[in-house]
Amino acid sequence: MSDRGPIEYWLTDMDGVLVHEGRPVPGAEDFVRALSASGRPFLVLTNNSIYTRRDLSARLAALGLVVPAASIWTSALATARFLADQRPGGAAYVIGEAGLTTALHEADYVLTDIDPDYVVLGETRTYSFSQITRAIRLVEGGARFVATNPDPVGPSPEGSLPACGAVAAMITRATGVEPYFVGKPNPLMMRTALNVVGGHSERTAMVGDRMDTDIVAGVEAGLETFLVLTGVTREEEIGRFPFRPSRVVPSIADLIGLVGA
Repeated sequence: MSDRGPIEYWLTDMDGVLVHEGRPVPGAEDFVRALSASGRPFLVLTNNSIYTRRDLSARLAALGLVVPAASIWTSALATARFLADQRPGGAAYVIGEAGLTTALHEADYVLTDIDPDYVVLGETRTYSFSQITRAIRLVEGGARFVATNPDPVGPSPEGSLPACGAVAAMITRATGVEPYFVGKPNPLMMRTALNVVGGHSERTAMVGDRMDTDIVAGVEAGLETFLVLTGVTREEEIGRFPFRPSRVVPSIADLIGLVGA
């Protein structure tokens, strides 16, 4: 790659980069501390729309990672920002948890199942048949279909759980309507994050553990990209993709020296 100059803004994925299976990745605490000490703007990104940014800040703090709520950006927040830009003061039928409903309320959206502008699907651990049925009928009636992220499964200590993308596929199968996914790999997630930190793509880095979400979104948004090998993508899988990260490193610990450089 050409010399892009010093990195002034940092975006980093959460799961697989800072935490893995409920534990902090070695070096993550030092990386976050270095970011905070540098004074450079940063955001921790996640496709998880279940929790509010305050909830996530508290959960990270319990693991020793001090990340202010304002430095967390979720697919729920990006979705609320997108909808507020597209149809200010609109209405939505929402399947999701507090992270999504809070973000939409803060964007001045009315949550209703009576003639909504949008059906918005997020992550939840309590998908119900009646909710999905209502969503299908509203989409059939003309409501626009938006989903926070395309992830088909999510992790749990017991194994994989059906996630937003899997439930979206059910609604699509029933209605023939594809949702607009706001979260990664949509570069919209990166662009809204850039707007939040006030950064420019030429001076911003994205750190992720997945080639098919974090890295492709960073590449399409014009960011410098770092793939860490502590999450989903294995080193031998990188060559299968038609795009490449700027650098591949074993873990977030290997990037501490770049903060403030």
